[in-house]
Amino acid sequence: QALEEAQKAIQQLFGKIKDIKDKAEKSEQMVKEITRDIKQLDHAKRHLTTSITTLNHLHMLAGGVDSLEAMTRRRQYGEVANLLQGVVNVLEHFNKYMGIPQIRQLSERVKAAQNELGQQILADFEEAFPSQGTKRTGGPSNVLRDACLVANVLDPRIKQEIIKKFIKQHLSEYLVLFQENQDVAWLDKIDRRYAWIKRQLVDYEEKYGRMFPPEWCMTERIAVEFCHVTRAELSKIMRTRAKEIEVKLLLFAIQRTTNFEGLLAKRFSGCTLADGTVKKPEVPPPSTNPFLEDETGAETDEIVIEKSDTDKPKKPKVPDNPFHGIVSKCFEPHLYVYIESQDKNLGELIDRFVADFKAQGPPKPNVDEGGAVLPSCADLFVYYKKCMVQCSQLSTGEPMIALTTIFQKYLREYAWKILSGNLPKTTSSSGGLTITSLLKEKEGSEVAKFTLEELCLICSILSTAEYCLATTQQLEEKLKEKVDASLMERINLTGEMDTFSMYV
Repeated sequence: QALEEAQKAIQQLFGKIKDIKDKAEKSEQMVKEITRDIKQLDHAKRHLTTSITTLNHLHMLAGGVDSLEAMTRRRQYGEVANLLQGVVNVLEHFNKYMGIPQIRQLSERVKAAQNELGQQILADFEEAFPSQGTKRTGGPSNVLRDACLVANVLDPRIKQEIIKKFIKQHLSEYLVLFQENQDVAWLDKIDRRYAWIKRQLVDYEEKYGRMFPPEWCMTERIAVEFCHVTRAELSKIMRTRAKEIEVKLLLFAIQRTTNFEGLLAKRFSGCTLADGTVKKPEVPPPSTNPFLEDETGAETDEIVIEKSDTDKPKKPKVPDNPFHGIVSKCFEPHLYVYIESQDKNLGELIDRFVADFKAQGPPKPNVDEGGAVLPSCADLFVYYKKCMVQCSQLSTGEPMIALTTIFQKYLREYAWKILSGNLPKTTSSSGGLTITSLLKEKEGSEVAKFTLEELCLICSILSTAEYCLATTQQLEEKLKEKVDASLMERINLTGEMDTFSMYV
């Protein structure tokens, strides 16, 4: 009986469990139906929000296009500049709806308005600054200033065209005043070119400085275009009148031009040169070369190179002029005039050294210290340094190689005419004394053979040769630093150093 009651209780329990399960399934079905309705409401809300936003954008776009077209006709560029950017931003939201005819039509109207604005602004600038005729006498109008703001939003080609036309018109007078057949176009009056552009830049700042946005860098662009035009014009006139170019005239023109390039570097940042051919010079590596000392003043101030300079290494000054060579590069093909002049000057310098030695005689033992370096040696390397610095400022290409060849020529001549040519004569030979024969002499006969003055002269020549050897090595290092990297291997003064080492 107890077992039957237990079985009956179990059956009742199973029945209750089944009822609970059935109720749970019904509840689950009811929840699914409720959530399905909620999801539909969520989707409807999302679509409704998107639709409202899109309709608002569409309303803004349609109204903006209408206003844009009306303002364009009335040349209300100040309002157009703000409105156009907003219309373009709103139109981006409709890129996926371009299949709808009405949306596509609005997009085409925006493009048409942009094209019309571009052409209209260019026409306004052409009217204000005609390509042919006199320059506008009045200052800039607010209309053109606002038009520049619109151009910032339009196709970049519109901005470039405005800049190009304005600069061309601004420099039109320059091309007339300094035509090739004009007297002021030649190198002796090159100062007038740079004085003209300085006046023009001041005039531009006063009249039109506020018309163009600052980020356009119009003042610098005018100066850079002037440099390009001047470089082309000077190149053309120098090719035509190459026979009239003298070294003094050439150096005068180069000096004035590099001074002008330096002024540009002080005034402008060079930001408009990013796509140009002129590059910022690289920072040269540090060096202990004594030729580096006070290079900037070497053209005008002579700096005597002493042996002690080797103990005072100085870092080279870092060139930081982005405008270097923007005009002066045109003089490089004519630097052969400068090289020929230095060849002639060095020849005369060596002849003067020879004449001075004959006139003044060897160092006096009672006056000069025995073994002192001949003063002509220091004079020669001072002149070398001056030439090297000057030439490197003009060009670091082939002219530097040509100058190196000249240096080699006169180092050999100095060794032959000044050192070897002034060694005392021996009694046994009519020829000059050589170092080899000197070393073979016995001590006793040497004292008897040479006077005190001759011994003093021999010591001076040996000291001079030693100085020349060390300084020539430094000269070679410095020349390699100055010249273009691709030409470094062509600089080799080993032969000249070997010549001086024969005396040491």
